[in-house]
Amino acid sequence: MKVLLVSNYKNDGQESMQKFANFMAKGLAESGHEVRVVRPAGLVGRLHASGEGVGKWLGYVDKFGVFPAVLKLAIGWSDVVHICDHSNSFYTKHLQGKPHVVSCHDLIAVRSALGEVAQNQARWTGRQLQRMIVRGLMGAQHVACVSDATKRDLLRVTRIPEQRVSRVYNSLNYPYSRMDEGAARERIGKLRVDPGTTFFLHVGGNQWYKNRLGVLRIFSRMRGLLPLQTPKMIMVGKPWTAEMKEFVKESGMGDATIELPGIGNEDLRALYSTATLLLFPSLEEGFGWPIIEAQSCGCPVVTSGRAPMDEVGGTAAVYVDPEKPEEAAAAAVRALEKPGEWRQASLRNAARFSSNAMINGYLSLYEKVCAGRTAGSWLN
Repeated sequence: MKVLLVSNYKNDGQESMQKFANFMAKGLAESGHEVRVVRPAGLVGRLHASGEGVGKWLGYVDKFGVFPAVLKLAIGWSDVVHICDHSNSFYTKHLQGKPHVVSCHDLIAVRSALGEVAQNQARWTGRQLQRMIVRGLMGAQHVACVSDATKRDLLRVTRIPEQRVSRVYNSLNYPYSRMDEGAARERIGKLRVDPGTTFFLHVGGNQWYKNRLGVLRIFSRMRGLLPLQTPKMIMVGKPWTAEMKEFVKESGMGDATIELPGIGNEDLRALYSTATLLLFPSLEEGFGWPIIEAQSCGCPVVTSGRAPMDEVGGTAAVYVDPEKPEEAAAAAVRALEKPGEWRQASLRNAARFSSNAMINGYLSLYEKVCAGRTAGSWLN
């Protein structure tokens, strides 16, 4: 089968979506299929390579003005087209008559544009973009949601007929596994992390729903519950916001917190393998990759007792209310009493999300959409 994967515009900096497309390409090729990856090129956007401000508007020229013509030429080679991120679903209007699938990772931005998320009020331009995305999803031949929670949101918000929607769980988009202790300690030492220290870990960007300030609040209370210990909080992802820096300063946690922006996958694997636990109290997620990344390395996970985090973490995670830091801190400290049990449970749960299961799930959908569909028939 010839599969054309539509990936994301690089200037938007959506690293997880780039990883997803690359992992799909690798997995499909290893399964014996021909694969090509196309994405909007940064032609006009190279004048200001950023996903914000002027760069965002220049990027729209590349994405809406230039890329559709490129896509129309590229699809002729393929048997099936897979739009790897629903935020590009507006390209489905160029695919009518060509079998295709869209991966839907979350409905957070769409729900924000509908006014459902008080913490994230969308601007007018954002609302227009999300309307385009919803129209694209409604015109898609088939949509694959990465969790049951995302599937429920999609069906409720778009009212797409359920027979055109499936759930295909994500797998790891990098082969995370428990690293040898000596090698892991050596690696984190090069990151200026004392290999002998006890530390908790958070992985994520500065999107509002990642609740990074909440992470710091929970950690601050955990320190008060562990007076005989001196644990540290390591935060991997984007550089801290001004608000986070101010909180660290005011709470006197400067020596107890470390920010590590932009580290590589192997360094992250070393951190997962040596961390006492992953603290991941997100307010919203579409899936929550760090949960299974950590669990694949045997790292216990404390996360939000909300969908889809509880769906992904299964029985192998400790669940807390992300908006109640005192209670969350107490639950996290209790989890420290039996770390060995949580590590073994984590490894078992992570095995549910295998790359073979994900690739085979998509191959089944490719076969489904290729099976005798006529142009526009899925819209009837």
